[in-house]
Amino acid sequence: MTDAPNLRQAALDYHALPKPGKLEVRATKPLANGRDLARAYSPGVAEACLEIKADPSTAALYTTRANLVGVVTNGTAVLGLGNIGALASKPVMEGKAVLFKKFANIDCFDIELAEPDPEKLADLVCALEPTFGAINLEDIKAPDCFTVERICRERMNIPVFHDDQHGTAIVVGAAVKNALFVANKKFEDIKIVSTGGGAAGIACLNMLLKLGVKRENVWLCDIHGLVYEGREVDMNPIKSEYAQKSDLRDLDDVIDDADLFLGLSGPGVLSPKMVQKMATRPIIFALANPTPEIMPDLARAVAPDAIIATGRSDFPNQVNNVLCFPFIFRGALDVGATTINDEMKIACIDGIAALARATTSAEAAAAYQGEQLTFGADYLIPKPFDPRLIGVVSTAVARAAMETGVATRPIEDLAAYRHKLDSSVFKSSMLMRPVFEAARAAPRRIVFAEGEDERVLRAAQAMVEETSERPILIGRPEVIERRIEKAGLTIRLGETVDLVNPENDPRYRDYWETYHQLMARRGVSPDIARAIMRTNTTAIGAVMVHREEADSLICGTFGEFRWHMNYVEQ
Repeated sequence: MTDAPNLRQAALDYHALPKPGKLEVRATKPLANGRDLARAYSPGVAEACLEIKADPSTAALYTTRANLVGVVTNGTAVLGLGNIGALASKPVMEGKAVLFKKFANIDCFDIELAEPDPEKLADLVCALEPTFGAINLEDIKAPDCFTVERICRERMNIPVFHDDQHGTAIVVGAAVKNALFVANKKFEDIKIVSTGGGAAGIACLNMLLKLGVKRENVWLCDIHGLVYEGREVDMNPIKSEYAQKSDLRDLDDVIDDADLFLGLSGPGVLSPKMVQKMATRPIIFALANPTPEIMPDLARAVAPDAIIATGRSDFPNQVNNVLCFPFIFRGALDVGATTINDEMKIACIDGIAALARATTSAEAAAAYQGEQLTFGADYLIPKPFDPRLIGVVSTAVARAAMETGVATRPIEDLAAYRHKLDSSVFKSSMLMRPVFEAARAAPRRIVFAEGEDERVLRAAQAMVEETSERPILIGRPEVIERRIEKAGLTIRLGETVDLVNPENDPRYRDYWETYHQLMARRGVSPDIARAIMRTNTTAIGAVMVHREEADSLICGTFGEFRWHMNYVEQ
């Protein structure tokens, strides 16, 4: 494990070298001669200006605005650093811009404003509307963040999204939805105890109410204890909405029979003794960083069946906003949404939750080698580097925007839109796309020579999901079934895929006799033919195609091309 001094220096070097910062601006058009200059600037630029003046919507055609997000902060509540000021927050805002670009190919400018007054800050943000297609508010302290977002949403005709509130709420909503599925519980039946009355905590509770939780079943605690009716210490109108009419006063009093603990507070707030008081199959979301409200091992020591999520990447179920914000903005920008409404947020939740319950992609498996990516108590939400997120979530958000009437540039073909997004990030399934399209046009029996390879199994899974064909796998059944289970795939031997077992197959004699008949004049004896049909899966697949038991052979996931081609040509 990297120690703190080395990590600190590595982080500083990362920001400083080879050039300071994490961002730069690059031109998207050539600027190599006088003709290019005359088009890019005076006099040609005037033509684009006049078009936009005549029709403001053409700014999406002639400028970067439709793909440009402003990441705006005043630095009053930065990560776990607190009020460090606008300038010191700049590395965080640059980092947020990098995430937008990496995960959703959205361009960003980071805007750090030295303005502590929320109403004046909102005025500054509103004045930026001509520049951006959307605004991401970041690291503004509560309750000021509520004021800033409210004013901006009222006055601006572009999406304004405070990620600390709504990004967290969306990912928590998706994780809770799947946790309840695993625990066989329902939103409307559960009791929630939450710690932390800040922006993220309140937004999470608001979202859970929209998903079906009853307000009377929500018990909110902060550093002063339970938020109750009549309390005057450290209260505000937003927090007061969750005030309970009760004589109970602290977390230990209200935790009894809680189905869900939602922590967005500080380390060590939840004790093992409190966990013991919770309902059966408790759901514990200890999201404080870097030290959660309770460490997972302490919770499981008293509740072995607990379903646990944290904000850390070194434990299962990391609640990470990067699962949400790049993709909700991608969908909103692509349809020219004027706002991000509740329907779009819930569409985002449903998309994220559904992805975790589906099979994982080959790219995600490669990015998280050694981790179990199978839906269950330790895999409630997808991993950040799962490339399916952009296609599934952004399309769901775009559809919701169109259905609720906030899209100014509706997409006519959402299937083609999703395909375009997927093709920008996928590798394995995109390579197989021509095969799938051919299978739809004319049914074909496709045999995979390396049926035990995880990449092949994922390709077969994609084929089953996207076509009506049954792929044929060559391999040992026990090995294939073990790897299917480990990868969390849903294909089943004999049900959705067919099998040829080189070690024990009733067609073995037919195959080696066919191979011997074809190769006898080249010196292949019956014994050699038998051995090859036991050990060489490419040759087995080629014989199957020759015997018209398959129409196509896919092989070569390892080894040299010429070696495989030799058996195919024979």
